[in-house]
Amino acid sequence: MHGDLKIITGTANPELASAICNHLGCHLTPTLCETFSDGEIRIEIGDNVRGDDVFIVQPTCAPVNDNLIQLSLMLDALKRASVGRVTAVVPYYGYARQDRKVSPRAPISARLMADLLEAAGMHRLVTVDLHAGQIQGFFNCPVDNLYAAPVILDYLRQTVTNDIVIVSPDAGGVERARAYAKRLGASLAIIDKRRDKPNQAEAMNVIGEVKGKTAIVVDDMIDTAGTMVAAGNVLLTKGAKEVMACTTHPVLSGPAIERLCESSFSQVVVTDTIPLGSKLQACSKLKVLSVAGLLAKAIHNIHTESSVSVLFV
Repeated sequence: MHGDLKIITGTANPELASAICNHLGCHLTPTLCETFSDGEIRIEIGDNVRGDDVFIVQPTCAPVNDNLIQLSLMLDALKRASVGRVTAVVPYYGYARQDRKVSPRAPISARLMADLLEAAGMHRLVTVDLHAGQIQGFFNCPVDNLYAAPVILDYLRQTVTNDIVIVSPDAGGVERARAYAKRLGASLAIIDKRRDKPNQAEAMNVIGEVKGKTAIVVDDMIDTAGTMVAAGNVLLTKGAKEVMACTTHPVLSGPAIERLCESSFSQVVVTDTIPLGSKLQACSKLKVLSVAGLLAKAIHNIHTESSVSVLFV
C-alpha cells in the first residue's frame, strides 16, 4: 500500500471533491489555486504529501483549458514534492470528442491531452463515461473508466413505473441504450437521422415501438441539446406518452438551457461530473444525481489495492 490517502482539488468542481471526502471520511488537503492579473495560474499544495497516495479531483470541463492547466500544474507540484503516487480523478475528460483525425492536418487532441497529463506526473486516471472507450488506449498508465449507469438506473427504478422504452438518439449510442434497456427490462428504440440530399433538413425516423410508452433518451452528454431535443419531439409525434432524457455529462453550452426549458421533456436527468451552478436554477427540468459515492468507492479500492472491477458489475 502507498502512503496516506489525500484528496485535493482545483476550482473545476470543489463541491464534488467535498462530497467524495464526506463519503471517505476525510478532509480536503488545502490547495492554493489563483490567477495572476496576466492570466497565469498559480498552484501551491498546502500540506506535506511526501510518500502519500494523492487523488486530484478535477474535471476538465469549461473553462476547459484553464482546468486542464490547473490539473497539470497540480500534478507537477505533487511530483516535485515527492508524492508517493498521484491519481487524476477526471469525471469529465475534455477533448474526448477529438479522438481521431477528421481532416489531413488535424491533431488527435484527446491523445495529446493524455501525453500532457502523463508528462506532468500522473500515475493513474479515473474517469466517468469516456465519450469513446478506446481513448483508454491513449494512456500508458492504468485507466479506470467508470460508468454512471448504476446511479441513473437506481433513480429510474424508483421514479418511473410506466411501460418504458429506452431510446438511443443515434446509431453510435445503441450499445449504451441496450445496456440500460437490459438492466431495466425495457424495450429498445433507435432514432435514425439521415439527409436524402445535400442541404436538406435531417429526417428523423424511429426504429422500434414507442407508442403509449415512457420514452427515455440516453446519451453520454448533452452539449447544445439540439439532437436531444429533436429526439424528444419526434418521439412524441410517434405516440410516446412521456419523454425523459438521461445523460452523464451536462456540458450545456450555447443555447442548451433555453432549448431544454422549451423542450418536450418532462425531466432531464444528469450527474454532477460537471458543476451546473446558475444553470440549475435556470431550468426546472434538470435533476442532478451525484457520482460522489461511485468515485469514493473507486478511490478507496485503488488506495487499498482492492479490485475496481467490482464497480462495473
